[in-house]
Amino acid sequence: MQNILSKIRGAFQSETLPPAVIAEQEWERTVGASSQDPGADAVVSACAEWLFVAQDKSASADGGVARDYSLVKGWAVSYPETTGYIVPTIIDLAQRKQREDWHQRARRMLDWFVKIQFPEGGFQGGKIDASPCVPVTFNTGQILLGLAAGAKAYGDERYLTAMHRAAAWLRDDLDADGCWRKHPTPFAAPGEKAYETHVAWGLFEADRVAPDNGYGVAGLRQVNWALTKQQANGWLDSNCLTDPKSPLTHTIGYALRGIIEGHLLSGRPDLLEAARRTADGVLAAVEKDGRLFGRLDSQFRPAVDFVCLTGSVQIAHCMLLLWQLTNEQRYLDIGKRLNSYVRRTIHMDGPPEIRGGVKGSFPVGGAYGRFEFLNWAAKFCIDSNLIESDIDNGVAHA
Repeated sequence: MQNILSKIRGAFQSETLPPAVIAEQEWERTVGASSQDPGADAVVSACAEWLFVAQDKSASADGGVARDYSLVKGWAVSYPETTGYIVPTIIDLAQRKQREDWHQRARRMLDWFVKIQFPEGGFQGGKIDASPCVPVTFNTGQILLGLAAGAKAYGDERYLTAMHRAAAWLRDDLDADGCWRKHPTPFAAPGEKAYETHVAWGLFEADRVAPDNGYGVAGLRQVNWALTKQQANGWLDSNCLTDPKSPLTHTIGYALRGIIEGHLLSGRPDLLEAARRTADGVLAAVEKDGRLFGRLDSQFRPAVDFVCLTGSVQIAHCMLLLWQLTNEQRYLDIGKRLNSYVRRTIHMDGPPEIRGGVKGSFPVGGAYGRFEFLNWAAKFCIDSNLIESDIDNGVAHA
């Protein structure tokens, strides 16, 4: 324990760690992932309440969701990108629970997107106060997921118009070979990104709302390009924010979900097989207790000593989708194992800043979202536990 604390203190230039960080590290040491699994339904409820607090406590107070709660800095300003894909989750929960107040939360997020969209249709990268403030492919695709869900759920012409503008911008910005290169994020390492299959998914959702605009065709072109990066064992080159040799499970989860969604839109069996290749590679890296280390090398071997909790629940969701598509038990087993591990790292009581929040890393001092509870981690945790609960209750998914 002392060695761990010494390393973290060094990273913070020997500054004294805040009491909240020390308390969290002590909780992890004494309880952590060995705690009792609270179950899918309880975690869905807790994570949803945490997201509502994150929306209410955002330092920019604009209707978006705070990027994170930091044990060092407190609540951050809103993050357009992740608020974008939080919208479909909140709409889903509001419909399931018949909660009009939750619908109003989703609409506040959507109204914010209408206000901040660039005239050409794109959306900025980074947090709302980030500089430079320029349109970015990836962030636009994630907000497109929210706009498509909002247009479908509410029939509001403003959301439909914003959806078309974002989708058309992405469709027309695609290079001839199917790669997006013109508007990269300034907040990641330069270079092509295979995980932008998750942007293609935004186009698939827009296509479902408004067919015959070429949105789905464009998205499938990108997935085809991304699969030129896939190796025989399922590993994908050019698939990380910062380290393509050892990608985060977060970006592996992005890429895998986009490939699956490409199959769901097109029915193409080759896309299902490609998704299974990547899933099978990751599957072998999951330990018996559900731990999946946060970066994997080209042989799907651990490259770090922490868990990226976001990536674990993203991949869990993909495994559960693959079980629905193939009926292969291993996908169901691994999906549940991953979900259970993450559930055991979540506080089910305590102050609202951490209760129901999902950390970037486990342990909390790991190198992804260090000392932070991330809004997208909570979102993906909800999604993955909803599908697990539906499977357990015999609810079929389209």
